Amino acid sequence: MAAGEGGVVGSGQYEEPSGEVLGRAAEAFGLLAAPARLHIVWLLAHGERDVSALAEQVGGALPAVSQHLSKLKLAGLVRSRREGRRQVYYVGDPGVVAVVRLMIGQLAEQEREQGPEYRQGSRQGHGQVYERGAGPVRRLRGTGA
Repeated sequence: MAAGEGGVVGSGQYEEPSGEVLGRAAEAFGLLAAPARLHIVWLLAHGERDVSALAEQVGGALPAVSQHLSKLKLAGLVRSRREGRRQVYYVGDPGVVAVVRLMIGQLAEQEREQGPEYRQGSRQGHGQVYERGAGPVRRLRGTGA
């Protein structure tokens, strides 16, 4: 049985996801493809914050960060609760936290291992993703990310 037919691949079994699940995942990854939104989710994966703290850490204007938070919240990637007069944001899904930490951790580890030439090589080509205070981060080839 070939991969994709719901059979066995290698030694592990898997159940193929529905089109709806794949669509929702693509939407979530699409939202996380914006560096500012990814930075926000990464920060929230390390602790709750209000919009002012996020804007300061992301280096963005308060209205722009609020818009990013609204989109992330609508997609179910971020949640909030009222604490007195302020709204506190957090990531309520441990799976989202795991994916974001894994991806950023992996890329950061590659950068540490490969040194400055890792960043220099990423400036070639058409897609650049920037971290605050750093050069571009390498895009994953063939993924559109």
